[in-house]
Amino acid sequence: MSTRIDKRFAALKKEGRAALVTFIMAGDPEYDTSLAIAKALPKAGADIIELGMPFTDPMADGPAIQAAGLRALKAGQRMTRTLSLVRDFRKDDDDTPIILMGYYNPIYIYGNERFLADAKAAGVDGLIIVDLPPEEDDELCLPALKAGLRTNTDRDSRGRDPCLRRRPSCA
Repeated sequence: MSTRIDKRFAALKKEGRAALVTFIMAGDPEYDTSLAIAKALPKAGADIIELGMPFTDPMADGPAIQAAGLRALKAGQRMTRTLSLVRDFRKDDDDTPIILMGYYNPIYIYGNERFLADAKAAGVDGLIIVDLPPEEDDELCLPALKAGLRTNTDRDSRGRDPCLRRRPSCA
C-alpha cells in the first residue's frame, strides 16, 4: 500500500527536487488561524507539513517553538483539537502528508492505542516523537507501524531510516 509520504517522495524524485517540509504549531495563535495557515502551506509550496503538538514542558525546542506551544495551550489547544485540526485540513487536502511532531507525554496521557487510532482516522501520516529514542519506542512505535503510521524511529533491516533512503540526495 502506498502512503501519502511514499507518493510525495516518488513525485519529488520524478521532479528531481528535494522536499520543502514546513513546521507550524497546532493551535498557534489559535485554532482557526492555525488551520488557515496549514491549508495555505501547500499552495505556498510545502510538500510535507510537520504539525507541532503543544506541550507544557518541551526539552528539545528552541524559544520560538516553546513560545508557539505555550500560546497554543493558552488558546485552548489540546490533543483532541490537534487531531481535529488534521481532520479539518483533510476536508480540503487529501494529498499533503502531515507528520505530528512533539513529545511522548501527551500521547501517553491520551492513551497510546486511542491516540494511534484517532491519529490514523484523522489523516495523520507519521510521527516525530523527539523524546522517544529507538531503544524505548516499542510501546508506541511498533503499534504505530501496524496502524500504517510512519515514525521517526522506523528502521529497515540494517537499522537505517527508510525515509532518509528515499531522499534524492541519499538514493
